[in-house]
Amino acid sequence: MQFRDIGVLASVILIVAMLVIPLPTWLLSFLIIINITLALMVLLTSMNMQEALQFSIFPSLLLLLTLFRLGLNVSTTRAILSNGDAGGVVETFGTFVTGGNAVVGLVVFVILIIIQFIVITKGAERVSEVAARFTLDAMPGKQMSIDADLNAGMISEIDARTRREKVSNEADFYGAMDGATKFVKGDAIAGIIIVIINLLVGMIIGVVQMGLPFAEAAMLFSQLTVGDGIVSQIPALLISTATGIVVTRAASEGNLGTDITKQLLGQPKLLYVAAVTIFLLGLATPINDILTIPIAAALAIGAFMMSRKDVEDPKELLEMEEEVETDGLKSPENVVNLLNVDPIEFEFGYGLIPLVDVQQGGDLLDRVVMIRRQLAIELGLVIPVVRIRDNIQLQPNEYRIKIKGSEMARGELLLDHYLAMSPGGEDSIEGIDIIEPSFGLPAKWITEDVKEDAEILGFTVVDPPSVVSTHLTEVIRANAAELIGRQETKQLIDHIRETYPILVDELTPTPLSVGEIQKVLAKLLSEHVSVRNLPIIFETLADYSKYTSDVDVLTEYVRQALARQITNQYATSGQSLKVLTVSGKVEKLLADNIQQTEQGNFLSINPSQSQEILESIAREIERVALLDQSPVILCSPATRMYLRQITERYFPQIPVLSYNELEASIEVQSVGVVDI
Repeated sequence: MQFRDIGVLASVILIVAMLVIPLPTWLLSFLIIINITLALMVLLTSMNMQEALQFSIFPSLLLLLTLFRLGLNVSTTRAILSNGDAGGVVETFGTFVTGGNAVVGLVVFVILIIIQFIVITKGAERVSEVAARFTLDAMPGKQMSIDADLNAGMISEIDARTRREKVSNEADFYGAMDGATKFVKGDAIAGIIIVIINLLVGMIIGVVQMGLPFAEAAMLFSQLTVGDGIVSQIPALLISTATGIVVTRAASEGNLGTDITKQLLGQPKLLYVAAVTIFLLGLATPINDILTIPIAAALAIGAFMMSRKDVEDPKELLEMEEEVETDGLKSPENVVNLLNVDPIEFEFGYGLIPLVDVQQGGDLLDRVVMIRRQLAIELGLVIPVVRIRDNIQLQPNEYRIKIKGSEMARGELLLDHYLAMSPGGEDSIEGIDIIEPSFGLPAKWITEDVKEDAEILGFTVVDPPSVVSTHLTEVIRANAAELIGRQETKQLIDHIRETYPILVDELTPTPLSVGEIQKVLAKLLSEHVSVRNLPIIFETLADYSKYTSDVDVLTEYVRQALARQITNQYATSGQSLKVLTVSGKVEKLLADNIQQTEQGNFLSINPSQSQEILESIAREIERVALLDQSPVILCSPATRMYLRQITERYFPQIPVLSYNELEASIEVQSVGVVDI
């Protein structure tokens, strides 16, 4: 434990001891000076902060200082009533400050109480209540603003986390300040009660126990009481003022002194008006000109100096901006920042700005949030932030989607139209013929006046925001394997470590590195297999990585372990699955051409034979498509991986499954055979 921690703990223990243990008068005087010093430091700190959170400890500090001051009041009261002596500081404030007149001292004390209790404390209490209420009411809006900036790519995940913490800390701070102001209010009430007790009980003790005449007893205890009251109310007043400054302080670029001089004295014309007014006040009234003329002259001179500075400042500011800009261009940091590549980018022409502009009804940012959530549930992958920006190089109604800097898709929208798609290929409505960007189906841009007719005819009609959000979803889903790198894999490992620490420790860093785990997850995602069930994936890798380090083989074992998930993904009714089976001749051809090397196994097949297999698959897919069925190719576990290598370039959307990846309870119906 550090020395400063021990000092704070010792101070709290001393405060508690003051409440029960009589202290010598010299120690009381020392502690009273310490109390005034601490109050002054708190006031100066509150004046020099730029925002409230820079003094976040203030509510707790306020409680400790209030307790310290009340402890001093108890100790001085005990000393006054016991010995008629509370130390040199109290005596000084009771005689020197008040001029030896107890009545004057009482009046000064009452004025201090009125200023603190009615003016400062009551105002600070009200401001604290309003600030706490407004801060809590504004939290949802601030959180939504942070999410919008994050999804727009204006800030990073770290920036968003920092801003969320700041919003939460502000709510906690103002909530604590709302309660802390009650300490100040209660302290003022306690000060009034203590003064009354000291004065009345002191005079009774002076007359009854000390045998003093009433006048002498009244003089003695009134001076001590007034001294004690003033010496405690001065730091209390400083603390109350600091409380008011903290709760009324808005975030700015400078401290209170800088802001006051900058804003109050920032308009020279107003200073000229004030100077003329003060000068005329001295001439038109009996007020002595010796008082008004110097003040008016000082205001006029100050206004003149600031007017000259305002004329010179723009040139200096321009020179400073040019210098900063030049230095910025020369600095290597800016060049390095240009090398950053965003994982996902959505660029659009200026004609599509209403899609993003919330004030024009655009909800694309909210849709991107829902897309990321949907794909996180579907794929088990945390989709990176989608950076949304306009690009004047694109056509006004054009947009494009980029993955890691490379363009993956492009489309065009008509914001005042609707996209109509007919599953039957009917062409009975008027519109602009296009190819739907997400699935490549024929479609039409139609106007709103024929929208109802299109829906009656069975067309699927969607608005432009739905078109672009669907396109973005499909592009991200198709390229999910490219979005999971070692860093993203490390995040998934850290996430599962929270609930399965033993499993993670057994799997990584040995026998598998983060890179090898990343390759397995990427291969699963490339075939649209969700990696959300990480416990099963890691269990399987932990079991079989003892026998092989071949990533392809490990991926096949994981796929077999995810048989229930894969079956439910492709079974149309949950009880049956229509498939294209692979003939024994094709299976034997693939098995005979598997080459084994030290780097792993690979397929070495004659290009003409590979072409025959692809043509057979194409014929069967075309035939099955006429029956309105989604084809699935089913083969043996030994050849699945190699058959997928042949089909992935030409038929990336056609799943290739093995027998071991299907649940035993599922009914398999063969609707075709792949043969050569």
